Amino acid sequence: MPSKKAFALRVSPQVMDAMQRWADDDLRSLNAQIEFVLREALVKSGRVKLVQRAITEVVDTTDE
Repeated sequence: MPSKKAFALRVSPQVMDAMQRWADDDLRSLNAQIEFVLREALVKSGRVKLVQRAITEVVDTTDE
């Protein structure tokens, strides 16, 4: 599995609280929830394609 890159994210307290509630509802950590939402947005926008849902690895589609 590729290593993950650490990234400082500045988010309003209201957004952070809403994401935490959503993460709690989905039984995920806040970090996992943020990554999930970002990944889903990338797939939905067509910027990457989902390779395997269980791993949720994404592939850049700009090379195609």
